[in-house]
Amino acid sequence: MKTVSLKIDDSIFGETEKILSQINKTRNRYINDALEYYNHHQRRILIEKKLKVESELVKNESLIVLNEFEKIDYAD
Repeated sequence: MKTVSLKIDDSIFGETEKILSQINKTRNRYINDALEYYNHHQRRILIEKKLKVESELVKNESLIVLNEFEKIDYAD
């Protein structure tokens, strides 16, 4: 495990402490769980952005192919 020092806004720290007292979880575990959740969320956002770019590329290429097929159909 790595040791990290961080500054937390007073309001966030206070709210976190209240929640921790109710859920019986250590601060360290709570922060690790929160980071894991946020990392998962950010990975999904990155994948979504990449998928949009790739979908746009495929869309443009698909339209070109579709136009070529339409030309073939009308040629008959």
